[in-house]
Amino acid sequence: MRSTRLLAASGLVGVALMVPVPAQARSAGVRVSLPTPSGPYRIGTVSVRLVDRSRPDPWVGARPYRELMAGVWYPARDTGGRRLAPHMPRRAAERFGAVRGPGLGIAPGTVDWAATRTHAYEGAPPDTRGGRRPVVLYSPGAGDPRTWGTALVEELASRGYVVVTLDHTYDSPAVEFPDGSVRGNEPMFEEYARAEKAGKVPAFLEKVLRVRVADTRFVLDRLARLPHGLGRVADPGRVGMFGQSAGGIAAAEGMHEDRRIRAGVDMDGTLEYNQEPKGTNLTPVAEHGLRRPFLLMGSAGNDHRTEPSWRAFWASSRGWHRDLTLLGSAHQSYTDLEAIMPQTGLPAGAVREQIGTVDPVRAVAAERAYVTSFFDRWLRGRDDHLLDGPSPRHPDVAFVP
Repeated sequence: MRSTRLLAASGLVGVALMVPVPAQARSAGVRVSLPTPSGPYRIGTVSVRLVDRSRPDPWVGARPYRELMAGVWYPARDTGGRRLAPHMPRRAAERFGAVRGPGLGIAPGTVDWAATRTHAYEGAPPDTRGGRRPVVLYSPGAGDPRTWGTALVEELASRGYVVVTLDHTYDSPAVEFPDGSVRGNEPMFEEYARAEKAGKVPAFLEKVLRVRVADTRFVLDRLARLPHGLGRVADPGRVGMFGQSAGGIAAAEGMHEDRRIRAGVDMDGTLEYNQEPKGTNLTPVAEHGLRRPFLLMGSAGNDHRTEPSWRAFWASSRGWHRDLTLLGSAHQSYTDLEAIMPQTGLPAGAVREQIGTVDPVRAVAAERAYVTSFFDRWLRGRDDHLLDGPSPRHPDVAFVP
């Protein structure tokens, strides 16, 4: 079984501290592209700095408040004269290539991360003709940036959702703020190293999740105050959440702790405070389950029959729930790496190690179809019945009974 490791598979473990950005990371590498969204709406996006003055930063105690960056993606009314937004801001992209890329098997300088463009236009006015729109939050894996789920985020925005992506400061490898400063994850990594030495990794992982849930709840509090007129577009009564790895755990635990989240998706995130699934140190949501709709999406070999914490969650949940496996996939198949890795020119073995053997085009299409179907059903009352059972349109997706 391939484990749904919380940290090692997400890139926190093994990331060097204070890694400088080497010269080759700034040079031109391969230019990659993201898959085109299939929905009817053009997309706008804005970056938002959010400051929570009700709590000090949990990773840097000297900071008396918690400061976050979020991206908001939404249906746009008019994109004329607007620029396509970058996948990652330049300084964050440089650091990502130097610090996170090697953990994914992508050496610095291989990819020109800063050159990648999304399909969303910076600052485009939101389309208000449809009234208030459902909101979906996205939380990335531990050690990953908020931009690492853009292929799915854009698909949802193109289909009428307001999507808010969260950068968990000092957890993400590179959070770029409006003043140009970039904050890495050295403080969290240093705390992890101390916890590992002291034999207290479960307590550390519990803190990681607790911080992410607090960040999520703070963002929910701020939905009505989103800038650019988006606070009047986002519907706080129809909120869902999804995430990969640690982000999937945050979606599940966030639902458990905050009823404002009506539906959620966990993409390959173990629901326990262990680096490898053991069935011990379960999260509260794994112990108590949910009474609202939740979708588990696992990589090959990970399902509620093989993953102990998912088994506990499955047994205790009384709400609608499904368990899907993307056949031939790997842990990173649920990130943008599924689309990017085949474009890097790296050997086939290196590509398979990160995204498995599933066809990348079919994998992205399947993930988009099932996540959209799920949120359409539970946030908009539109059921296309894709989640009723296996579909010949997506032969790589297996329903786990």
